[in-house]
Amino acid sequence: MSPVFPMLTVLTMFYYICLRRRARTAPRGEMMNSHRTVEPHSRTSPLNAEVIQYANEVVDFSSHYGSENSMSYTMWNLAGVPNVFPSSGDFTQTAVFRTYGTWWDQCPSASVPFKRTPPNFQSQDYVELAFEQQVYPTAVHVLETYHPGAVIRILACSANPYSPSPPAEVRWETLWSERPMKVNGSQARQFKPCIKQIHFPTNLIRLEVNSSLLDYYTELDAVVLHGMKDKPGLSLKTSLIDMNDLEDDDYEEKDGCGMDTLNKKFSSTALRDGPSNGYFDKLPYELIQLILNHLTLPDLCRLAQTCKLLNQHCCDPLQYLHLNLQPYWAKLNDTSLEFLQARCTLVQWLNLSWTGNRGFISVAGFSRFLKVCGSELVRLELSCSHFLNETCLEIISEMCPNLQDLNLSSCDKLPPQAFNHVAKLCGLKRLVLYRTKVENTLLYIGISTKQIDTILTGRKEVLLEEDKGFGPVHPLQLNII
Repeated sequence: MSPVFPMLTVLTMFYYICLRRRARTAPRGEMMNSHRTVEPHSRTSPLNAEVIQYANEVVDFSSHYGSENSMSYTMWNLAGVPNVFPSSGDFTQTAVFRTYGTWWDQCPSASVPFKRTPPNFQSQDYVELAFEQQVYPTAVHVLETYHPGAVIRILACSANPYSPSPPAEVRWETLWSERPMKVNGSQARQFKPCIKQIHFPTNLIRLEVNSSLLDYYTELDAVVLHGMKDKPGLSLKTSLIDMNDLEDDDYEEKDGCGMDTLNKKFSSTALRDGPSNGYFDKLPYELIQLILNHLTLPDLCRLAQTCKLLNQHCCDPLQYLHLNLQPYWAKLNDTSLEFLQARCTLVQWLNLSWTGNRGFISVAGFSRFLKVCGSELVRLELSCSHFLNETCLEIISEMCPNLQDLNLSSCDKLPPQAFNHVAKLCGLKRLVLYRTKVENTLLYIGISTKQIDTILTGRKEVLLEEDKGFGPVHPLQLNII
């Protein structure tokens, strides 16, 4: 028999296995047409031509170098066609984030990092961009004009920011991610990462950046979204990549590292009587607790399913003294907070920055959580938490009597009168009010909480004066930045 026939047989079996695996992982509609979507080469018909569009507007962002009342060095410069590119250099018409390098973490007003932050979460800032048309993205190009290399993650959202009605479900999908890397040179470049293909159309793109390795501020000029109006057919090569991604997603779902399934992960009812724990249960309780302190929150979720002993350890409130939920902003919701309540009764440091947007967390859900878990809070991070309103600040002032550190940066939807509730926090020592509508309310905060060491704002023109209703101010006790 010719050696060609065994080779053809192997290739045929491989092709058949690929079809079967795709049929098991594909949605119902794709299962019926799997033999059509897997082709040697993907072709785009004239009826489904590629759409190329620049950002229509900037929806949200965490920080920028410029002023709120100016266009120089602000995130709003990312909307529309390029202003500078392909030119290189420092231009005021570009978008610039607030910091670069490591000096921001080394200055006296810097906060101490949270423990148990996943090593793969290294984002420092973000910006969300809305595009006119929803497309299945095929490429995302970032036009960097000065000191490139800060972008480390690109995500797409299933929600349409221009839809008149809120979506029933909001899903974020990572198109591309990479660890921070040093880029040699400061010249302009068109950053074109190889993105993953997703199964829903989008017109909302999010860039996350880490500027810690940069020698100076990075400057972005525009973002270009390439995509198809209709779902493109998959080539054989692309199909295999997507199947691996789907298997990874299935693995995560089975392991339950998603924050939206915390109730299942910590549920003791799911645990059944099993074999003896060997000698592990002979270890002192404190030693096991010390070992578990090195695990991230998803790891605790997984470990809680192994046996009743470890479930007891993983649910111990002492494991949640420092709770950083910012890395899970895309999935954290009211249900997640509800099932964390019993474990967080002793929490002292809580980071909810970037969370709760687009209806993920409600005012009622946040209030219920703080009523149970706020009594021991010393530090509360709420940067870019746009669900906050005056009621939330009132709850914080009532339920967090020991609070010393409060971060409200970029909570730009809070009305000025809401900050009057912050004045009730008598033990406050550090207050971050960057990009808030604080106006003259800062005067009352500084006066009524005379122990404040640091007030961080984006406005250097803030003055402390004597107010008749609160008495004299002591400027030496305040470090306004």
